[in-house]
Amino acid sequence: MPALLAPTFDCDFPPGARLGVLTTEPLDRILDYLAPESGCSVGDFGDVPLGPRKVLGVVGGEGAGDYDAAKLRRVGRVLDAPPMREELRNFLGRAADYTLTPMPAMLRLATRAPGLSDPPSMRTVYRLGQGEPSRMTPARTRVLDVLDAMSDQSFTLKELADHAGVTPSVVTGLVKLGAVREEESPRDGPYPRLDPMLPGVELSEAQAEVAGQLRASIQAGSYAAALLKGVAGSGNTEVYLEAVAECLSEGRQAVVLLPEIALTGEFLARVEARFGARPAEWHSGVTMTERRRCWKMVASGDAQFVVGARSALFLPFRDLGLVVVDEEHDTSYKQEDGVLYNARDMTVLRASL
Repeated sequence: MPALLAPTFDCDFPPGARLGVLTTEPLDRILDYLAPESGCSVGDFGDVPLGPRKVLGVVGGEGAGDYDAAKLRRVGRVLDAPPMREELRNFLGRAADYTLTPMPAMLRLATRAPGLSDPPSMRTVYRLGQGEPSRMTPARTRVLDVLDAMSDQSFTLKELADHAGVTPSVVTGLVKLGAVREEESPRDGPYPRLDPMLPGVELSEAQAEVAGQLRASIQAGSYAAALLKGVAGSGNTEVYLEAVAECLSEGRQAVVLLPEIALTGEFLARVEARFGARPAEWHSGVTMTERRRCWKMVASGDAQFVVGARSALFLPFRDLGLVVVDEEHDTSYKQEDGVLYNARDMTVLRASL
């Protein structure tokens, strides 16, 4: 009989191998575990047992080897998410050193999206329907106003009820009347593709010259920092959107950081007019469902362009090509609780990596 071939695993750690896992829990060290039955690699996210709970962790490398192997527990499973890239791991480590922050806190900052460990599935979402209620009430009006104002977002029943300040029964009542549409949707879907070839607004000679310099810098493909200085209303936004267009045309991702107060529908409308679709959003005004979607789509490359507050800098971009810090002097870029950092400084660090 021919000899049975042992299974091969295209991974760094075959089943049962000792490895080190950094968790999001406030511990002072990396913990040793055993690789799961599927094996795993550096950067993989996984559910790991910690006492009676399962917590989120990321594989950091080989285990320390200073704990009895007979007592080691296995990583529960590798999550259905792209591994954390070396660039992001280096960024978190350098940022931790610079800000004197424990690494578990940095990992929490980079995984601030609910349900990352949930398996792929469908979900029931609610959108604006075509029907008109025969009788309007203040509660019904609030629900329809939310759906109309945030038509690009999807809501679970609880999220829609919370945003409108009503009970879930108000929403389900509107579903029966056809004013709200209930549908099944993939839990996390890609964002509409942006078209960087659409024409932008006509630039002045000075604006076109600066936009050309920014485009050339992106084409060079190496690290560079630039300060775009101009008085309010001088067209700074339209100029740096040309840099975003160049970045997208090369197949890379871009992020624009804005002060929280500036994250308005007006800015998003300008982006949509320039590229034909709205970008991904990452800030306190989006639903938890959309935060998870944004995180996963950024990691897979299915979100080309993100507009967000300071913490968007810590998203797991697959191929980040440009970071814009709009109004970089604004004090809201300084986080003063939890992880203490200035997003402007951290932008320079991440871009350099």
